Amino acid sequence: MAEHDLTPTLGQYLDPHLLIPSLEFVSDKEIYDKTDMLKSKLHLISKTNMIDYAIDIHKMIYPDQEAPNDLIQKRTNVLKKLERLEKANMPLFNLFSDPEVHEKLEKSREPRDLIESLKVHGFKTEMLDHLYEYAKFQYECGKYDKALEYLSILRLFTSQSDKHYLPLFWGMLACHILMSNWEGALEEFNRLKDHIDSSLNNTLMTLQQRTWLIHWGLLIFFNHPQGLDSLVEMFLETNFAKKQSSKQMYYTHALQTLCPHILRYLSVAVIVSKQRRNYMKDLVRIIQSESHAYRDSITEFVECLCVNFDFDAAQGKLRECEQVLSNDFFLVAALNDFIENARLFIFETFCQIHECISITKLSEKLNMNEQEAERWIVDLIRDARLDAKIDSKNGHVVMGTQAVSPYQQLIEKTKAMYVRSQMLTVNLNKRSTADPEKTRNDF
Repeated sequence: MAEHDLTPTLGQYLDPHLLIPSLEFVSDKEIYDKTDMLKSKLHLISKTNMIDYAIDIHKMIYPDQEAPNDLIQKRTNVLKKLERLEKANMPLFNLFSDPEVHEKLEKSREPRDLIESLKVHGFKTEMLDHLYEYAKFQYECGKYDKALEYLSILRLFTSQSDKHYLPLFWGMLACHILMSNWEGALEEFNRLKDHIDSSLNNTLMTLQQRTWLIHWGLLIFFNHPQGLDSLVEMFLETNFAKKQSSKQMYYTHALQTLCPHILRYLSVAVIVSKQRRNYMKDLVRIIQSESHAYRDSITEFVECLCVNFDFDAAQGKLRECEQVLSNDFFLVAALNDFIENARLFIFETFCQIHECISITKLSEKLNMNEQEAERWIVDLIRDARLDAKIDSKNGHVVMGTQAVSPYQQLIEKTKAMYVRSQMLTVNLNKRSTADPEKTRNDF
């Protein structure tokens, strides 16, 4: 399974603390040599302040050796830095203990006004630099709750022009993720996404920030109840509103430019989605356009069904998909939902082509025995997820048809034209208002 493992690729875009759980998962799966994995973990943790953890791992690798001097020295340096930072932040913590100051913090709305109002209490702006350094230090020590507490205070004092403004977003997002606070993590993710999309002007920096955000988001998407919907909506348009917003195009561009491997996770999210039909056309388009850069069993499964209509190949790819998902840190929790919905996807596509098929043949395509397949189909029909009926006498499944009337087609096309016209008008007005001369030159 090593050839299907994306941990080395994803690790380039993840903070060391966020990557540690992935390494532990891969170690348990025994995809790689156990000693090699311990060495990788030791290298990663040595970049943080979790020195005691690093020393423990070193003992596991080299049980007959003492901890190396560099780790012992770094542990001493960490303790000295902790003492220095605690002393540097003591005046600020004493200030926060004042009930009047605490009240002002709770009522604050504007960072500048808050800073000015606290100067009478002895507040100095350099205190914020000390607190930021202390919050980052606590994070590197693995004390994410403390780091989040200090970062939340810093946000009250920080405006968009401040040098700590963007790092604060990333720090709070990481803390929420590492504390498994998925509601808070999704909220911070959306806040950071809006800031990146609306406030960053450097094109290369913005592309890099979006790429990092996509990868950090994987930890949220496959843990939050609405996470998979957020992942799909980040990249794909729907058939109901046939428009792709500029934000969706930005993230699709980031995927195609720097991280086509994200197609694995996007494909799983689409297949599991209840609105799969609305997204599949655009997913297939992206998969085909990026097939030269990235392919795996999951993207090939989609191509087998939606492009080649090769059901035998799709059945084989589905078995491979099960292995890939069970060994992927992000996808393992979605394994059962994926297999269930992938089988439904095969069934729907097969019935759309053949309309009437034998249960025996269908069970072969679904990699199930005949009784399991019939029971599975009955459950689908009972749950009103499928327009089909079973002909028990002949052992057939008959698929219903729901033709879209010409009037409904006209309504949908009219809605799409209206939405596109609105978007074009808004974009033209923005450009005209922002820089009339530039607009004329562009045209």
